[in-house]
Amino acid sequence: MEKTWKPLTGGILSIIAGALGILRGMVILVVGGAIAGIEKIAPLVPEILAAVAIPMIILGIVAIIGGIYALKRRNWGLALAGSICSLVSVLGIPAIIFVAMGKSLVSVLGIPAIIFVAMGKDEFE
Repeated sequence: MEKTWKPLTGGILSIIAGALGILRGMVILVVGGAIAGIEKIAPLVPEILAAVAIPMIILGIVAIIGGIYALKRRNWGLALAGSICSLVSVLGIPAIIFVAMGKSLVSVLGIPAIIFVAMGKDEFE
């Protein structure tokens, strides 16, 4: 079986998007912690931000793991799930604003990651 660039490229894009998702989730957690001291102004905001950030971080981790499996060309299902998570992991408050404006870097990374991993299915063990 000939090895092509598709799973490699999809894995790299998935890893980058997953790392960006983790970074965004951590920033949202830090902002929520900073707001927690101002409970009179926004009593539920830290909890809401944590509810958004924690899934973003978890999905970013899955995206990175899936990207690693895509690079190794093993377990196509996990590689595909990781590339899907690379798109979904950043759908927090900042990403919604950027997507609404049509300027989401992550959708530029996540969508091709899904396509390339899916196209390279025959190369996986």
